[in-house]
Amino acid sequence: MKTVRQLLHEKGPDIASVGPDESLFDAMQLMAANNIGALLVIKANKLTGILTERDFSRKSYLLNKPVKDILVKEVMTHQVAYVNPDFTNKDCMALITERRIRHLPVLENDQVIGIISIGDLVKDAISEHQFIIHQLERYIYSTPE
Repeated sequence: MKTVRQLLHEKGPDIASVGPDESLFDAMQLMAANNIGALLVIKANKLTGILTERDFSRKSYLLNKPVKDILVKEVMTHQVAYVNPDFTNKDCMALITERRIRHLPVLENDQVIGIISIGDLVKDAISEHQFIIHQLERYIYSTPE
């Protein structure tokens, strides 16, 4: 089973982020342009929250004002579940299931080094299962007669 560090190495170093005082409209445009479902909210190089499509859809209408007038900090999730690079896929899946979330920031020494999504975890799990199936098939079909 892979660690988060290994998953990030395969995924690449890109981290999409936004500041808490930026407009929600600009943040949503950034998500749409990058085809992603979450942005890390970073201020002074520290993780202060996460903004997800779910935050937008569930919280922005309650403010009863135009999206361009809403700040990220007004709708972001402040209590962020996160993992460190030594967590395994299984650890992350358990946390995502328990918290009912889709994205996990990865922190090392209080610094953001990446983000893992449920899609990344499922893709890795499927790949691991396919590898095991392939190995079992090779074992079955290559046994001496």
